[in-house]
This record gives sequence, structure tokens and C-alpha cells, in this order.
Amino acid sequence: MRIADVLRNKGPNVATIEADASVGDVIATLTEGNYGALPVMDGERLVGIVSERDVVRRLHEVGPSLVDVPVVDIMTADVVTCSPEDSALELSRVMTERRIRHLPVTTDGKLVGIVSIGDMVKARIDSLEEEREQLQSYIAS
Repeated sequence: MRIADVLRNKGPNVATIEADASVGDVIATLTEGNYGALPVMDGERLVGIVSERDVVRRLHEVGPSLVDVPVVDIMTADVVTCSPEDSALELSRVMTERRIRHLPVTTDGKLVGIVSIGDMVKARIDSLEEEREQLQSYIAS
């Protein structure tokens, strides 16, 4: 299974946030969309990712004034990305080992999707279920 298969089941829509947005805007977007993380964009260019965890940790350090800080001040700028052609199983391992919960998916440097560790687990369960059904069908015939 490839990341393209995961995205096909999930859909291509990706919520993003602009680099000049405030942390207050990030919090509103995360909350309203029930997202765990948002790719941070400078126009069409992916420049970072910001997660709920980033917000909470910085809120602890800075306090309530954090809501007025630009997202570029709290985002992770060194973003790990993947390609639609990457192996879902291999990326699940990478995400688990590196404790990454969200991976932006890019093609030729352009953001085309995002996958979460939950998406990866769901895809693996679906794959195992399909395999089980095929084996049952084979045994029954």
C-alpha cells in the first residue's frame, strides 16, 4: 500500500494556515476543524507544520499572550514530508520511531495532502480486513 492509496480513501483536502497568521488563528482553525496539526504555508510553499502540542508547550512557556504571536515563531520549520509513492508501512514505522503524528505529502515540492498516524493505522486495519476476507473466500471455495 502506498501513501496515494491512503490519500485516495481519506480525500485530498488539506487545511493549512498562512505563516503570518497568529497563534490565535491556529487555535481557532485546529479547534473548528478538529485537526491535530496544520501545514504552514507561505503562499504555495510549505514552510513548516504546527500542532496542538506545539501550541500547548509554548503556551506553558509564554502564557496567554501567545495568541498574538505569529505562527512562524512556534512552528516546526524542519518538516518531514513524504511522497504519494512512498510505502505506507515504511512510513508508519518512521512515524512511530520518530514520534511524528502528521506528515505532509508533497509532489514536486507542492503540498498534495497530509496523513496522520491514525490514517496509517486505519489503512493497515482495512488492508488486513481485506486480506482476511480473501483468505476466508479462498478457504470456503
